[in-house]
Amino acid sequence: MTMAQTADHRPVSPLIASSRGGPTVWRVLLGAQLRRLREEAGISRDDAAYAIRASVSKMCRLELGRVGFKERDVADLLTMYGVVDEDERAGLMTLVRRANEPQWWQPYGDIMPSWFEQYVGLEEAAVRLRTYATQFVPGLLQTEDYAFAVARLRHPHASTQELERRVELEMTRQRLLTRPEAPKLWTVIDEAALRRRLGGAAVLRGQLRRVLEVSALPNVTVQILPFDRGVGAPGGPFTILRFQEPDLPDVVYVEQLDSAAYLDRRSDLDLYGRTMDTLCAQACVPGETPAFIERLLADL
Repeated sequence: MTMAQTADHRPVSPLIASSRGGPTVWRVLLGAQLRRLREEAGISRDDAAYAIRASVSKMCRLELGRVGFKERDVADLLTMYGVVDEDERAGLMTLVRRANEPQWWQPYGDIMPSWFEQYVGLEEAAVRLRTYATQFVPGLLQTEDYAFAVARLRHPHASTQELERRVELEMTRQRLLTRPEAPKLWTVIDEAALRRRLGGAAVLRGQLRRVLEVSALPNVTVQILPFDRGVGAPGGPFTILRFQEPDLPDVVYVEQLDSAAYLDRRSDLDLYGRTMDTLCAQACVPGETPAFIERLLADL
């Protein structure tokens, strides 16, 4: 992911005042500012890494906002970069403290891979989510029983207690949709995901009713892609996230079996944006979703 590469030269104080989201976003913004300052000072990444007793790879991760920051390291870097203005230094150190604030998902760190932790942080900060689901109903729309069935499928050797904690994590994520200033969610769900009897007919019945319920929220739009309308996206499921902060570009999240890709190159954004537009055009219009789901319920 190269989100840090898009930062502009705005002062730090407006960033703090205008940004939406938690520590994940603060890390990205801070990393972007540090990269800009280093380049303006004409200092190589190798020399900057040496100054804070870090490897070049860690320095790269810091500038991409992928790891936490130590106040001492940031202070040393600012001195090295020639940042002497007290207000600018204070603003950047405020970003450090914001970036290190506890996150609600930290208690789940033992079951939450780092690549997914980053997504949850970005999801918290997004103002719009466009997602395409092929195999499962999107996590933000899942019932507890359905989420348990998904967790058991993905982690067949996990204990019941661990699976229940994974479900708890998913249910906590869903508060996103009903909080104040909730993001807009627009999802296209392949018919196959809505017909797959994961957990049995009763679980699927409850899940379909849940999709109906959530689709009625004013900030949620659900479209269904029937079997007889196109073949979907050949690359599989993905999510496009958009942010309020102009220093954060759109990001495409593509989850894999045991990892994830975060794409923000213009060519990738254009490709996935066009793909999502095509899926929306092929799918049933949102107003047809309730009737479609009622027919699926009648078939169970």
